[in-house]
Amino acid sequence: MDEGIRIGAAAKTLGVSVDTLRRWEREGRIAFERRGTTRVLTPQQLARVLRERGTNQRSSARNRLSGVVVDVHRDGVMAQIDIACGPYRIVSLMSREAADELELEPGQPATAVVKSTIVVVERP
Repeated sequence: MDEGIRIGAAAKTLGVSVDTLRRWEREGRIAFERRGTTRVLTPQQLARVLRERGTNQRSSARNRLSGVVVDVHRDGVMAQIDIACGPYRIVSLMSREAADELELEPGQPATAVVKSTIVVVERP
């Protein structure tokens, strides 16, 4: 079973406070699942909110597309990562080691950072 993304991690990823996320929940802008006393978001829900809000600029790359990993193909040396970013499909080729280090798997949120002809993949 997917553990989901805890409210604190979601707040950090979105660049807002936990109190803001609780307020958004009361306003119906976001829906958390309750697991005992813990609030969690699905990766898909977090990706939706990221797409709606955009992301903080942390590099000189201006094109940052938040989305969800939909497919990962690994071979001995390389990995192909397919990310659904709203209506767009972004494909990134990277070393298998980098994909393993980022723990990229289908269903996880990721950001494609596009600079020139290079696509960099980040995880929150």
